[in-house]
Amino acid sequence: MITIVWLRQDLRTADNPALSAAVKLGEVLPVYILDDATPPPYRPPGAASRWWLHHSLAALEQRLGGLHLLRGDPRRLLPELARRTGATGVTWNRCYEPGAIARDSAVKADLKLQGIEAQSFNAALLNEPWEIVTGSGDPYKVFTPYWRTCLKRPMTPPQPAPKIKLAKATHGGAALRDLGLLPSRPNWAKGWEAQWRPGEAGAAQRLDAFLAEGLAGYATRRDRPDLPHSSRLSAHLHWGEISPRQILARMARAVDETPSLQTDADKLSSEIGWREFAHHLLYHFPHLPEHNLRKEFDAYPWQNDPRLLKAWQRGATGYPMVDAGLRELWATGVMHNRVRMIAASFLIKHLRVDWRLGEAWFWDTLVDADLANNVAGWQWVAGSGADAAPYFRVFNPMSQGQKFDPDGAYVRRWCPELAKLPTDHLHAPFLAPPLVLRAAGVTLGVTYPHPVVDHLAAREAALQGYQAVKAAG
Repeated sequence: MITIVWLRQDLRTADNPALSAAVKLGEVLPVYILDDATPPPYRPPGAASRWWLHHSLAALEQRLGGLHLLRGDPRRLLPELARRTGATGVTWNRCYEPGAIARDSAVKADLKLQGIEAQSFNAALLNEPWEIVTGSGDPYKVFTPYWRTCLKRPMTPPQPAPKIKLAKATHGGAALRDLGLLPSRPNWAKGWEAQWRPGEAGAAQRLDAFLAEGLAGYATRRDRPDLPHSSRLSAHLHWGEISPRQILARMARAVDETPSLQTDADKLSSEIGWREFAHHLLYHFPHLPEHNLRKEFDAYPWQNDPRLLKAWQRGATGYPMVDAGLRELWATGVMHNRVRMIAASFLIKHLRVDWRLGEAWFWDTLVDADLANNVAGWQWVAGSGADAAPYFRVFNPMSQGQKFDPDGAYVRRWCPELAKLPTDHLHAPFLAPPLVLRAAGVTLGVTYPHPVVDHLAAREAALQGYQAVKAAG
């Protein structure tokens, strides 16, 4: 008996319930379909995510000993593959994006009409989004009570990888290179292979390295982009190369060995909790990627100046902490979490560019682009979402740089033209005396841009814009 395992954001063998269920039934045909046919609201991966996906699929194909690759519409391809191979069932692990839910429901109905058993499982989350509700049965909109409720529930322990008997049809699909996932002309991801290791083994290696080198001090130092206390697990989590259960179980063992790590472990657990909360929100409010959760924010008067958006995207705003973040993003496919908040706040509140345009840029440039996390984060910064930052909080990019990059190491790395500036002028070069700029080899408007907006004037304009929101509320 052959069972097809339809892989999506679960590219691992351990703690993979769909794979384990298929193994119990007999031979397994693991399949990945690059879905470029399902219409919106389904979103195909952005460019940076596609780079990661290519390497993750290559790693999984090697680990499994074979992987059937296809491209097109899963509603057509899965029943067709089942008929051709004689498969009697299809298993998969659930995705929670609105477009994926609609597609998967249709696939399941189509398969069952043809007498093919279809089963889906939870591999991505600690809890299903519909399992955590308030006392009145409503979805949570505030993180702290949501996570408090989650912590009261027992966690299912992660399961080891099963022994797999592959079906012969495993090698009959497309070649990985034919999926066209890698960039070319130009190859803007050149060198990424040296800094990332996509795949299940790479995820385990990254977790071990973080527990050994980054967990101690995480609770107090995670906001410092100049320090090595970022887990760098987000892309591995998004593509399902590791599960949240595996991370928490491994971290619990580390705390048992070193009890002083408890506070740091609790903080990392709560970050996983934010990921859970984002998926909870997206499931219950599927319009979140396109619409403000708080309707009164529809009244905000966006400026949406293409020139300012382009300067932000290129890391050429004249504010070093913002520019360093956007340059890190382009060069590596990630941006430090604290800097993401600073950069997002600057786009929304200083430049008055619609958060949806920033979210779209992150979707295309982040290797860890996750619809739930991305949208919830942008709406949080804008003030329009659940548990949102107060609308009147406008991050000062200069003081944020001084606070979270106090020695200037992060800015000097990503804005090397400013490297020779004294630290007390590094985060606001436009305020430095001419002699200081000259000594550092900095010519504003030539080697580094003038600020695209004045901080105080932009802050005032943002707050005036929010008066329209208050009036609408």
